[in-house]
Amino acid sequence: IKSFFFYLFSPFSFSCSRIHVTAVELPSGSISLLPGSGIKLVIGNASLTIGMNWNIRTWMFKDSGRGTVHISQVFVTAVFSTPLDNAGPMSISLTSCQTTSGDVDIKLNGRT
Repeated sequence: IKSFFFYLFSPFSFSCSRIHVTAVELPSGSISLLPGSGIKLVIGNASLTIGMNWNIRTWMFKDSGRGTVHISQVFVTAVFSTPLDNAGPMSISLTSCQTTSGDVDIKLNGRT
């Protein structure tokens, strides 16, 4: 993601840019075959850290800086279907996906 902008009121803007993933932890996971239908992927207690630049402008002040977002206690269950026909190349489709996340920690370091 390069950047995104958020406009709440006319004289207020907030933007994030240079968004990148700095860390991923996958402490537990499993893959199981579903007979005749596909593959089930389960990831438990994962975490993700994202870094970015941010910028805010209002009629009263402006500021910018670096920020981090840390998302923890992420659980993902995904089921992929793999049709077993010999009609053409193998295909994989995502048939269901469920995610939950626990804590989200946002830190913005600014310079005025």
